[in-house]
Amino acid sequence: MAIYPQVARLTLYPIKSLDGVEVEMAEVLPSGALRGDRQWAIVDDMGNFVNGKREARVHGLRSRFDLAAATVDISAPSQGGGCFHLGQELGALETWLSDYFGYGVKLERNQETGFPDDTDSPGPTLISTATLEAVASWYPQLTVEEVRRRFRSNIEIGEVPAFWEDALFAEAGQPVLFHIGSVGFSGVNPCQRCVVVTRDSQTGSPLAGFQKTFIAQRQATLPDWSERSRFNHFFRLAVNTRLASPGLIGCLQIADPIRLASGSD
Repeated sequence: MAIYPQVARLTLYPIKSLDGVEVEMAEVLPSGALRGDRQWAIVDDMGNFVNGKREARVHGLRSRFDLAAATVDISAPSQGGGCFHLGQELGALETWLSDYFGYGVKLERNQETGFPDDTDSPGPTLISTATLEAVASWYPQLTVEEVRRRFRSNIEIGEVPAFWEDALFAEAGQPVLFHIGSVGFSGVNPCQRCVVVTRDSQTGSPLAGFQKTFIAQRQATLPDWSERSRFNHFFRLAVNTRLASPGLIGCLQIADPIRLASGSD
């Protein structure tokens, strides 16, 4: 049966580790990153990221972004909340966050590449809707939306079977070329996951046995088109990317077709 992969969702995460915001269109920067994605990061006095990997209280923060107004409405059950301009009121936001965490933090900004986990592959991360549905089916406690919040991918692919995105990487050193609309990307590797996905996205509470179940199911359901040599372990999901031709910018939007380059299928 013919399939017609296309962009089903676009999500930006303006402040690394906080909530995402869905958009209809996203600009691709010369670095390959999406404009506005993870352009801010919370750091401590030593310059280390304050993120879900090392600070479980991050999960208790709720944030809503107005990208046009450059504001964030942030709150926590223990502290109330407020609306801050990401610029004019940056100091006030840093004070609010420092009070929440109980130690001094700052916000750093990188408008060129953002702050991706994989600095060698700053392009958008991809996953399919069907994959999120499959993963949710492994855990009776989880909804598809909760799985979506845990894995925090930028681009969700519709109209494809589960794990279709595994076709977007190959053996190490052999990037897979594909286009989203008019923009060319290279699929690099399956994304290695961390402790964050094992926790409730809203409370930080861990789900017992999450990783063990995930590894067993991921291995059992690995499709024939997935390059098995890229799985030194099976705690991997979604695909990291780079621009196929660095410096060539463009825009992505909902319903853009996704096409493998000739010879990559």
